[in-house]
Amino acid sequence: MRHHQIDAGPVSLHVAELGSGTPVIFCHGFPDVWIGWRRQMEALAASGYRAIALDMRGYGRSTGPDDPHGYTALHGIGDVVAVLDALALPRATIVGHDFGAAVAWYGALLRPDRFPAVFAISVPFLPPGGPSPFEAMAAAGKADSFYMFRQREPGAAARWADAATSYPGFLYHSSGSPPPEERWNPFDTRRDMARPAPVAVPPWADPDDIAYGVAEFARTGFERPLNAYRSLQLFVDATRGLVGRQIAQPAYFLWGAEDGITRVRRYDETQMRADAPGLIGATRLDGVGHWPHREAPDATNRLLLDFLAAAHASG
Repeated sequence: MRHHQIDAGPVSLHVAELGSGTPVIFCHGFPDVWIGWRRQMEALAASGYRAIALDMRGYGRSTGPDDPHGYTALHGIGDVVAVLDALALPRATIVGHDFGAAVAWYGALLRPDRFPAVFAISVPFLPPGGPSPFEAMAAAGKADSFYMFRQREPGAAARWADAATSYPGFLYHSSGSPPPEERWNPFDTRRDMARPAPVAVPPWADPDDIAYGVAEFARTGFERPLNAYRSLQLFVDATRGLVGRQIAQPAYFLWGAEDGITRVRRYDETQMRADAPGLIGATRLDGVGHWPHREAPDATNRLLLDFLAAAHASG
């Protein structure tokens, strides 16, 4: 791995790279750091690609602003473009998971000149103009149970503070590993995201990767990462003027059948194609939860490599 610190205006971004060739850039979500993409980076580098992953602003070795509203997907897009500029790369396929998927989808929407293809995991493209999750859940009478409301509370970081418990705990509970009755449920406050897991390392995870993530969050805390939730309403409001815009370039969506997010929104491939007419495919992995790239790296890598070959063949 090659590591850099890149000046992106108000923030300094930590970037890891592996391999050479056609560039692919990876954007993680909450709560994670660049190393969550390690197995994809290794697979792509071995196949002749240049794999680039960053600690998103406020995570790991990247800095972040104090303003909680400085963490929208629009800020993330600007950061990824700054990374490409610093590396003298005019274009790169963008890959994202969770909040990083929003950066990937809207990066493709707003900057097709820089992102000729998009591969998103766990969070589908949510076209502009609709209600935010907060507005939708409040209207449905679920403000007391829906997890995102707790995530943006002023004291939310305290629940996550013990990184050795909270980080592997959520990785485990939101995966396909626990029995269904113990799995994370976004509408059940008894199944808190940061609760302890019965194992120190999820069965599908590399202990060194988990130790790295624990050390990073123990050092930085979770206050800045949680700002992704606090700035989400601002992002929805700021993109309302984009109603009707479509993602035309090649796209792919991957998700796990056991992901708690599927309780929030059903994934409708027909609707996805209406909003992203360049969609090449969408795949559900059975027995997998919120972390397909970590729980099922071989399947994810195969799908990603096939997509990259198809996307590059198309132009």
